[in-house]
Amino acid sequence: QVQLVESGGGLVQAGGSLRLSCAASGRTFRNMGWFRQAPGKEREFVAAITWSSSTYYANSVKGRFTISRDNAKNTVYLQMNSLKLEDTAVYYCAVQDTGVSDLVSQYRDWGQGTQVTVSS
Repeated sequence: QVQLVESGGGLVQAGGSLRLSCAASGRTFRNMGWFRQAPGKEREFVAAITWSSSTYYANSVKGRFTISRDNAKNTVYLQMNSLKLEDTAVYYCAVQDTGVSDLVSQYRDWGQGTQVTVSS
């Protein structure tokens, strides 16, 4: 059974930084991603990374967020810099073995989420 455990969320002022981590148990996955969901909004793609570390970003975070992974630790990271108020959301990691995707429906396994709150 796959377990994904996120950590690193919290409260930060606008312009600040946070680093999220997600450890996957069970096995290694080809593709790992981060999504987020703000209150009253649909879950949206943030970033994804393949086994070979090819990366993909939503336009809204490009240049500010960096996704990375440590395959030996089955862990994916999301370094978030220059945080904005609109980055406030619950952040979820997700994994899959089919083609890397920005679609929620393409990911079967999800973490429990970690809250990121950006204050002014």
